[in-house]
Amino acid sequence: MEQNTIKKIRNIGIVAHIDAGKTTTTERILFFSGITHKMGEVHNGEAVMDFMKQEQERGITISSAAVTADWKDHKINIIDTPGHIDFTLEVERSLRVLDGMIMLLSAADGVQPQSETVWHQADRYKVPRIAFVNKMDMQGADFFQTIEMMDDMLGANSAAFQIPMGKESDFKGIIDLVNMKAFTYNNMEVKMIDIPEDYLEISKKKRDLLIEKLSGFDDNLLEKYLNEKEIRVEDIKIAARYAILHLLITPVFCGSAFKNKGVRLLLDAVVDYLPSPLERGVVLGYDIDDATLTISRKPSYKRPFSAIAFKIINDPYVGQQTFIRSYSGELNSGSYIYNSTKQKRERVGRILRIRAKEREDMLSLKAGDIGALIGMKFTTTGDTLCDEQNQILLENIHYPETVIDMKIEPESIKERDKLGIALSKMTLEDPSFKVRFDNETEETVISGMGELHLDVVVDRLKTEHKLNVKVGEPSVAFRETITREVRHEYKYKKQTGGHGQYAHIEFRIEPNSGKGIEFVDNIKGGNIPREYIPAIEKGFRQTLEKGLLVGFPMLDVKFILIDGGFHPVDSSEMAFRLCTKLALKEVIKKSNPELLEPIMKIEINTPDEFMGDIIGDINRRRGKINNMRRYRKGSQKLSGFVPLMEMFGYASVLRTLSSGRSSFSIEYYKYSALPKSIQEKLVEKFSKEKK
Repeated sequence: MEQNTIKKIRNIGIVAHIDAGKTTTTERILFFSGITHKMGEVHNGEAVMDFMKQEQERGITISSAAVTADWKDHKINIIDTPGHIDFTLEVERSLRVLDGMIMLLSAADGVQPQSETVWHQADRYKVPRIAFVNKMDMQGADFFQTIEMMDDMLGANSAAFQIPMGKESDFKGIIDLVNMKAFTYNNMEVKMIDIPEDYLEISKKKRDLLIEKLSGFDDNLLEKYLNEKEIRVEDIKIAARYAILHLLITPVFCGSAFKNKGVRLLLDAVVDYLPSPLERGVVLGYDIDDATLTISRKPSYKRPFSAIAFKIINDPYVGQQTFIRSYSGELNSGSYIYNSTKQKRERVGRILRIRAKEREDMLSLKAGDIGALIGMKFTTTGDTLCDEQNQILLENIHYPETVIDMKIEPESIKERDKLGIALSKMTLEDPSFKVRFDNETEETVISGMGELHLDVVVDRLKTEHKLNVKVGEPSVAFRETITREVRHEYKYKKQTGGHGQYAHIEFRIEPNSGKGIEFVDNIKGGNIPREYIPAIEKGFRQTLEKGLLVGFPMLDVKFILIDGGFHPVDSSEMAFRLCTKLALKEVIKKSNPELLEPIMKIEINTPDEFMGDIIGDINRRRGKINNMRRYRKGSQKLSGFVPLMEMFGYASVLRTLSSGRSSFSIEYYKYSALPKSIQEKLVEKFSKEKK
């Protein structure tokens, strides 16, 4: 019974480039599965899944929304994700907890830049996928060219499970190559018919190609294919499921979600081909005390409870909702749970199943399911929740670096505390959004993934939190690092009458390329008591948060504590923390600090005739195009790298250079050292601003 219930769960995401039709497809799924009785549209701001005011105004998805639908005796948990690169963390954290995904592609545009980004994100988490070529009724729609692009650009090893009958305004139906039946549409009405005569030959040819490809993964199918025996529909489905679960092929389906064509067949494909939690198998984690010891959890109600928190939303009606994906065991409403990441005990007030805006109370959440918890006080995105007697630590979620800064302040001093509370809630919801306060300038600086990201944050402060704020111009989020190893010794002594302050440390700082901020305790023989070591680490980390060159956070620095001393009366945690901070400020110039700038990966789709001007312009921006490939007939896809500080206002420049016919996408790639001449000017500029 238990296994059968888990077997009928599908945790899927819908991912794509912006404007490929993700939310429209989800709205149709909700309608056809009976969750809604009216189809919401993105263009008129009525989409159920886009329930934030900012989403409705812009006609895009910003926050991934979770919804549960039922189809053919299966429970389908769907997460509709954003397509805009500024909200890439929403896709990242969704893929971390999903078992399968639908890759949506526009038949008119094919594989676009963000399509590649989300494809590679799914590769990182080894998520099985099916593809849906949407907008078959649009001008320029080409199903078979889109499949070619999937193979060329994504290495998808595509397999057409359906083919369209007609295209553009002549798109009238879909042929199912597995069942060898055709489907025609008249608004809501769908008819299954025999394949029309004029499509019979191509259908047989494409089905033969499909069986030939699948027979490479299934001996039974191969034997029947080679001996020309009858091949049953079930034979094809068994071979296809194996190939999809092992990421060997990508089955491709087609339709037009806006015109209600192909969505019900897509739901059938989700049930038939995407994996249940059982098929995804055990989840691996680590022992809380020993990271080298792996622990597994099988998707079963009888195993100890384990789950990961993948999203937090502050709801004005029910408070903070913590979305979790359960991997094993059973969690009951009103019970206690252990946060092994924070090492804190939490009480579960309520468990909700979310249907976008609607909420449904649940008595329990079981293995393989997705739900939202009310009452979590300490849990943040990426935290592991588990049974306190059987602790496990699951792999956290990958967070990208922020690349854009903006100064922000309330219109009046009275609203400063209110602004701080609002920003704190928003950083809890979105780990790709960061806030820091500069004590010297008394300015609050917010950081995000792009201009649209920060624009939405400011809009939410005004609408949701009723705050009038003043903001500065967006600026590049620079970082600092060191390039030379330095050994240093420092004593901190202060007498104030009565107890004084004393701390003595000897340490080494060195570059830690690509490994982040690291603290190593090499103290031998108790020269510094154990209780003071955390204070030294705290002083080190706090100092690096503000930087030591001009005040930007530092990256890739290793601190090795070698020796030191203490006073039995005058030493304290505060003394060691201050000692560390002062020592680092004293030594920083010897470590040859440098400024780092964010380098962005850029992809430009352009007609051939504009290539020369576009490449020349990128070169002038200190960028480099390192790859060109055919995108469509007469068009090229250019890809390369360019510093973010050179890209402000680029959209209007590209429009001018290409008469509005080129498009581009950028995403964060890495931080890299600034050229010396530019660094010197910036250091001088920032130093003057500090005075």
